[in-house]
Amino acid sequence: MDPQLLSYYEAIERASADMLAAARAGNWDEVVKLEGACVLLISQLKHAAQAPEAPPVAADPQALEAAKVKSRIMQRILVNDAEIRHLAEPWLQDLDDTLAGRPHRSLH
Repeated sequence: MDPQLLSYYEAIERASADMLAAARAGNWDEVVKLEGACVLLISQLKHAAQAPEAPPVAADPQALEAAKVKSRIMQRILVNDAEIRHLAEPWLQDLDDTLAGRPHRSLH
């Protein structure tokens, strides 16, 4: 795997971790801002991935390690995304209630 592509995955992972930290802090404006950064990084990754690469050499240790790193990064991004979605559910329900003119639920 091209090191540039791996750097995009790493940047997306960092943005994902930052989004999770913002979600845990209840800073939804920051989550939305970081989501926009992720969208841009994903677009850049897709563009970079379209560039022709040298054909992989069978059993190339560097290629195998890069694939493992990419897989671990993707798993962490998915875990972060799942937790962000879980944290966002009450916020999204409150937003839906506000837009529908329903009173907010109280946990007290």
